[in-house]
Amino acid sequence: MRAMPHVVFIAPHFLQNTNRYVKAFAELPDVTLSVVSEDPEEAIPAALRARVAGHYRVPSSSDGEALTVAVRAISRGVGPVDRLAGALEELQLPMAQVRDALDLEGIRSDVAKSFRNKDRMKAVLRAHGVPVARSALARSPQELLTFVSQVGLPVIVKPQAGLGARSTYRVTSRGDLDALARKGVVPTAQRPLQIEEFVRARERTCETVTIKGEAVWRSGTRYEPSPLEVLETPWKQYCVILPREEADPELARFHAVNGAALAAMFGAAGSTAAGTALTHMEWFVREDGTALVNEVGVRPPGVQIMTLMSLAHETDFWADWAELVALDRFTPRPRRWAAGAAFFRGQGGGDRIVSVEGLDAAIEAVGDALVEVRTPKVGQPRASSYEGEGIATVRAATTADVERALLTLIRGVQVRYG
Repeated sequence: MRAMPHVVFIAPHFLQNTNRYVKAFAELPDVTLSVVSEDPEEAIPAALRARVAGHYRVPSSSDGEALTVAVRAISRGVGPVDRLAGALEELQLPMAQVRDALDLEGIRSDVAKSFRNKDRMKAVLRAHGVPVARSALARSPQELLTFVSQVGLPVIVKPQAGLGARSTYRVTSRGDLDALARKGVVPTAQRPLQIEEFVRARERTCETVTIKGEAVWRSGTRYEPSPLEVLETPWKQYCVILPREEADPELARFHAVNGAALAAMFGAAGSTAAGTALTHMEWFVREDGTALVNEVGVRPPGVQIMTLMSLAHETDFWADWAELVALDRFTPRPRRWAAGAAFFRGQGGGDRIVSVEGLDAAIEAVGDALVEVRTPKVGQPRASSYEGEGIATVRAATTADVERALLTLIRGVQVRYG
């Protein structure tokens, strides 16, 4: 790689969160940055435009062939491209297709398919001795019923290439299966469904920084309650907690499983650069302390975890990630705080918020622990995302203080639809 690497960042649209990544790359002094987007060049924030050496507009950023055309054009106009980067889960496979076509460093299609195809992911992990739930890919209603007869109820039904817990269902009875069929959630050869045994356990995450395949840093959060429970009870407000303790015994026991899982997933990579990444692993811990890997994404985490890691370590994790994927560099920083996020979601029917109660009192009670709040507002449309209509982030010196602050917020704030 040349002294001034040329990175192409895939930014489907120049939205607030995407622009944080664009800014992170743009502020790297020893990187040439180009951008591929579905938006025109004028949509790049003015403050960043001067640092973007090249821009190419595509009809769809999830089209690998269109991205290949774009990167070829940027290579001719700006200079040879060294690496591609994209923060979204759905970009990982099309970016890998570009690397295949142009022989670029990084994850290729064989590895990317294992991250995106949940059945293939489980098969890879299982083949390498990594503990995972029993699962199968159902291509017909009969295959779904066969798996249920072998494993028993409840089971989890979700898309083969899902995003987090979206479109995920817990099936506890034959009636639930009939209800899914009425919703059109039926496995076919063209659109198979991932079927898994339901695991009764607490759900955790493990964020891992790897450089050329070697784990150099780990962090973990707790979901309270689990994402599936949040999806099944749309009125329930929930939290993500990043503990103050870096040496969390529960996470420390999981490190070996995490390492084995990442080695299995990156094992087919033909280039060491494929192992330079920030991965987001969701996993379960049973009451007896044993762990199961649920899913792993080779991209920055969602649900405010980037914000929480930045708050807890007094850093900018968007900038840290950009430096990692562009330059194979990462500087671990000590954890000085605990942090957490509370997600506000409404109760009742209707498609708009009609009342928000208790917000001012909850904010006052939380006091200095509150870092930022995006308040739900009367008249606001009901959110399509399970993250809800508002978010509050908190930081405190101890995990217990963060837990108390989050509990104050989710108990004190009531949002109603009408």
